[in-house]
Amino acid sequence: VQLQASGGGLVQAGDSLRLSCTASARSSGNYGVGWFRQALGRGREFVASINWKGDRIYYADFVKGRFTISRDNVKNTVSLQMNNLKPEDTAVYYCALGRTSYVAGSYAYWSDSNNYAIWGQGTQVTVSS
Repeated sequence: VQLQASGGGLVQAGDSLRLSCTASARSSGNYGVGWFRQALGRGREFVASINWKGDRIYYADFVKGRFTISRDNVKNTVSLQMNNLKPEDTAVYYCALGRTSYVAGSYAYWSDSNNYAIWGQGTQVTVSS
């Protein structure tokens, strides 16, 4: 399975972007997906996650109320709608596929990058002030 992240770009503060993560295999619909980001000179940080059923969703505090994660298992796609973007959202955004078909799990589980087995190549998001 391969993941392809897309939708990044250069926008102004307050604008919106919609990132997409498309998997190459239909079986990916049985796994949770997470979005992480890495800003220049900083470590990778958790942004949002969704289990394969779409009924367990987590967000990092700094994106709550601004970002929305969703998935379409028919299209093998997970989307991240990002509204009211801020300059501090500037980073490379990565999507990742969970290691197992685990449905439950806490925020601690889904926010841990070690619980993801396959990573996409990343898409750059740049927000100017």
